Amino acid sequence: MKIFSSLLIISRPIPKEPVPFKEMLPLKLRATVSGKGGKSSDVCCIHEMSVMFACFKENEFNQDLCSKEVEKFQMCYKDNLKTSKTKKEREAKGVLTPGEKKLSHKQLNVLLKKFPNVK
Repeated sequence: MKIFSSLLIISRPIPKEPVPFKEMLPLKLRATVSGKGGKSSDVCCIHEMSVMFACFKENEFNQDLCSKEVEKFQMCYKDNLKTSKTKKEREAKGVLTPGEKKLSHKQLNVLLKKFPNVK
């Protein structure tokens, strides 16, 4: 019965005149961006870790038989530390790299200074 009654609901007529726009706040960007929400947990080397744990499970947690997988996991982790360190250095300086999609608040502030709002 509910479905039938919902089909019979008469919709409101669409107004012919457009709704007037009321500007509550000025439509412009701020001059700076705060860095409050910039912290994110970056997960790395999940595949290598799962392969290493699978090897441990097969060999009853004998690390001598899984040395190759452990070494791959450690290399992946070291590479990730290097890349994250260089990325943090670039973000701290405010250096912009072309094609980067996630920008830090300092990099966004550099862009906003280059292209200020027109008054």
